Amino acid sequence: VQLQASGGGLVQAGGSLRLSCAASGSGFSIRAMGWYRQAPGKQRELVVTITNGGSTNYADSVKGRFTISRDNAKNTVYLQMNSLKPEDTAVYYCNAVIVRNGIRTYWGQGTLVTVSS
Repeated sequence: VQLQASGGGLVQAGGSLRLSCAASGSGFSIRAMGWYRQAPGKQRELVVTITNGGSTNYADSVKGRFTISRDNAKNTVYLQMNSLKPEDTAVYYCNAVIVRNGIRTYWGQGTLVTVSS
């Protein structure tokens, strides 16, 4: 199973970006997907997760600005990021809890989001 993230880039404060993450492979099912981020010099932190039932868990810092959505048929999760702030600058990592001969957490390669002031 592989996770491929895309959509990062440079944006001015107040702008928007949309990240995508697609899971590919065979013989698996997804329990949950989500996004984490890691800013320079900081630990990786939760941004948001979504279960296969649609339950979400947002970090307080992004509530009201970021929206996660999921296309189960495409095994893809999206992160719409609005009203971006310089403190949102980080490498964003896609994450998925996948069932395939057991349960395991997979990570994507990361996509850089830079918000200029």
